[in-house]
Amino acid sequence: MLHFSEDPTITRFDPHVAATARQPEAYVWAVDHDRCPDYWFPRDCPRALTWVGPNTTTADAAAILGPGGGTRLHAVEYGWLPRLRSVRLYAYRLPADRFRPFGEPVPHAHVATEPVLPLGPAEPVGDLLELHDQAGIQLRVLDNLWPLWEAVIASTMQFSGIRLAGARPALRTR
Repeated sequence: MLHFSEDPTITRFDPHVAATARQPEAYVWAVDHDRCPDYWFPRDCPRALTWVGPNTTTADAAAILGPGGGTRLHAVEYGWLPRLRSVRLYAYRLPADRFRPFGEPVPHAHVATEPVLPLGPAEPVGDLLELHDQAGIQLRVLDNLWPLWEAVIASTMQFSGIRLAGARPALRTR
């Protein structure tokens, strides 16, 4: 299990109710290997994430991913690009036996209800653009996330929107 943070000095993770939480329970949050790329961003960065799933149609994958291909796409707004390039992000390794899967119908995170101690010091994640490149994840920088987001959620692609409340207002069509 991993937890990503811009703070490299955390020595204990205590359960808390996140400001953006949709549930009242206090948790320590972590992700597994497959969901790590969701957090290769500054903490407050609004982002639209989408990937090919078992029920994704070829037409939807082509429409959303475009000629760049691949199986996964992350998008941010231009205003976040300088921060994406300069943020110092750290990964904490946490003991897997303290966590249970969280999310329905498919878990998207793991949670613990008791304090958790990291297995060691925080490790720098490195260049976030390079991580996306090495993982074969398209990274798009857009003036506004909402047109892409609307197309993604209307498609058969799998998706996750993180911190979207902080994105620019949706574009108005006439």
